[in-house]
Amino acid sequence: MGRLLLPLLFHCMITASLIKSTTSLLLLTRCSCALTLRSLTVRTISKMSSNIETADDAQFGKFAIPAASVFYRSPANTLAFVNLRPIVLGHVLLIPSRVVALMQDLTEAEYLDLWSTVRIIQGMLQQEYNATAFNVAVQDGRAAGQSVPHVHIHILPRAQGDFERNDQVYDELHEWAPRPTVQTQQGKLDVPDDQDRRDRTREEMAQEAATYRNVLEKTK
Repeated sequence: MGRLLLPLLFHCMITASLIKSTTSLLLLTRCSCALTLRSLTVRTISKMSSNIETADDAQFGKFAIPAASVFYRSPANTLAFVNLRPIVLGHVLLIPSRVVALMQDLTEAEYLDLWSTVRIIQGMLQQEYNATAFNVAVQDGRAAGQSVPHVHIHILPRAQGDFERNDQVYDELHEWAPRPTVQTQQGKLDVPDDQDRRDRTREEMAQEAATYRNVLEKTK
């Protein structure tokens, strides 16, 4: 009888040991999967957060435009932002989000959306500044005085007598650049790095952009 029980007891011990090992393995696998899932989740959330932080940033040629300076994005992604070096109060810029140098490089949809946005922004500026007139200007290429090789439209609210000589505004536009040292001379374009741009503070520009966003929101 004892001889019969010994193999059975040994079998039970082996089975118990296997069950214990399998349980431990399952627990380890579960822990490993949980840690892996947690790690993937953390990395995904981190990546999403990073994308959210930069989603609203704009690129103007080689310059980064802070999200706080952008006050309008059209459905087709035309951007309107406040000016680092405004010629007159309310002088803003419009660009397509895609960096292209010339009007002819735009798609039909981008071209139409850009000019539709001009009308929207003009209406907002007219309301904000009681403007009676505007300069809407494009310098399409280096020879035309373009200082940043990215299609952009200047919108300037005008008022009677804001310049001693009315055509002076064109001189100012011709000389306009992201900073005074950016000039088109003898066909050579010298654009400084982003960190070298200095003029209005980010806080001033963000405040102006917030004002325009509020006006646009009220006119919806």
